[in-house]
Amino acid sequence: MTIPTILETAHGPLYLPAYFPDATRAVVRTVDSRDLEACGVQGLVVNVFHLSSRPGVGLIKNAGGIHTFMDWRRPIASDSGGFQLMSMIRENPKYGTVTDRGIHFTDLDGSRRKVLFTPERSIRLQLDLGADLVICLDDCPSPDATAEEVATSVARTVHWAERCREEFDRQIKARQLKGRRPLLFGVIQGGYDKEMREACARGLFSLRFDGYGFGGWPLTLDGELAGEILAHTAGLVPDHLPRFALGLGKPEHIAACHRMGWRIFDCVLPTRDARHGRLYAFDAASLDQVDVLAPKFYHFLYVRDEKHKRQTGPISPICDCACCRHYSLAYLNHLFNVGDPLGLRLATLHNLRFYTQLLEQIAL
Repeated sequence: MTIPTILETAHGPLYLPAYFPDATRAVVRTVDSRDLEACGVQGLVVNVFHLSSRPGVGLIKNAGGIHTFMDWRRPIASDSGGFQLMSMIRENPKYGTVTDRGIHFTDLDGSRRKVLFTPERSIRLQLDLGADLVICLDDCPSPDATAEEVATSVARTVHWAERCREEFDRQIKARQLKGRRPLLFGVIQGGYDKEMREACARGLFSLRFDGYGFGGWPLTLDGELAGEILAHTAGLVPDHLPRFALGLGKPEHIAACHRMGWRIFDCVLPTRDARHGRLYAFDAASLDQVDVLAPKFYHFLYVRDEKHKRQTGPISPICDCACCRHYSLAYLNHLFNVGDPLGLRLATLHNLRFYTQLLEQIAL
């Protein structure tokens, strides 16, 4: 079997490879759904933990689901919320604890109430949102976790995946969603240990998920791509199933991981960089000349640099985003210098289009 090029969802086909911008709180900051479509964005990632706090998943469900709430007509993946909760607890243990039952934490939105976030609750909330790709709650160890901590994480991830699978099947039947059900992805943990990755994969494969994600940290402690473990994990997943490189997003890392078999990517980098005036541009005179396997196939422009004040051309002559088609780099420099929010929007449009063009080039 070959690696899929199309993933059918309840909100239309997803052509692979695909990059999902992070719309954590049901918004990609500074842009709207029409902007995203114009940039060629195929799908988004929202975070069920953050949305359960504000505005509340019940409110979104009553509004017709996450697609109606955002006016987004294409696929949406929902992050289980586990990574954010565990990061918060690791930063300060007073926020909560993690046990086999679930994640116990203190609600920080004013009430200070104690909350138990379980695999079952994560699945129900994601289905209430109406997500097209639902992600199992997993136990993500820190990058410097001990061998014992990684083993505990793997055992807990498989145990939680079993509970997610059972709750998902129960809810699909109760909600009568069999004909248009979302896809359920398991998450393969195991740190940088190949044997632990294999053990986790074995435990998950028997549960017959629709796809699998790379769990944990895709970078080494030195900040380099953990290419060996990413390639090993990709090789564990049967070719006919989609592979989701969760949280991975540098352009060169996406290009490298695509060669390993990863097909779905999400990351905050391009939109965050845009808001800080850090823009991407290909090192080529035309898209036909872009070589995504070259050591350096793109560069950064820093929009606030003094030298851009008199740049009458666009950020990139080979970009077809609204910013590059209509505005000069000098104008964008001016917008950032006067603090006008239009600058943030135009920069975000450009970086998003760079990423979708990148995926288009990778797919060739």
